[in-house]
Amino acid sequence: MEVTKEKTIKLAVNGGIKYGGAILTAPQLMTIAKYIKEDSEVELTTFQQLYIDVVESQLDSVKAEFERVGLSVYPVGGFVKSLRTCGFCKGEEEEGMPVAIELNKRIAGKEVPWPLRPAYTGCPNACGEPLINDIGVIKRRDYYDLYIGGKATGEDARTALLFKEGLTPEELFTTVEKLIEVYQQNAKKREAFWKFIKRFGFEEIKEAVGA
Repeated sequence: MEVTKEKTIKLAVNGGIKYGGAILTAPQLMTIAKYIKEDSEVELTTFQQLYIDVVESQLDSVKAEFERVGLSVYPVGGFVKSLRTCGFCKGEEEEGMPVAIELNKRIAGKEVPWPLRPAYTGCPNACGEPLINDIGVIKRRDYYDLYIGGKATGEDARTALLFKEGLTPEELFTTVEKLIEVYQQNAKKREAFWKFIKRFGFEEIKEAVGA
């Protein structure tokens, strides 16, 4: 008799944005390990996420258990990725970790035409690589500069362009949310963000966002 294999769902999981570059706590790691089979592999992405497969029928209970130990769970595919960050080497308040956490909360997991990669760094050293990702944020003293359109790989790799500077935290949140909304509403299906900027126009995006 043929055994029907249960359908699995891929999840992106990480330990949230932490001070000092920590990835996972011991309880978080032990919880994830419960759902990894001996013959399976765990992929670590450049966005500090682990990809794991869970049985579809257990999805809700697994997500609830993950969240109880402080794990963040995100969908895989055409969504805004969780915010890539630096290690906050000068201190969580000085480098704006609360702002990074709030920004991640507002945008991560939003559905978009193509996976969108945001990055944040707490000082001009840019350890979080904001200038080679789709959306990049650099904290400068008490304000934030926003960059868009970076691309890390390929012959057409490019540095992101300065979109708006000197933003307060609330202005940053509003601008990034509006930027993603413009991308959602105007991009073609499966159109990468940098391609969208090239086709739609940098100045036209600024006008649409109200920047």
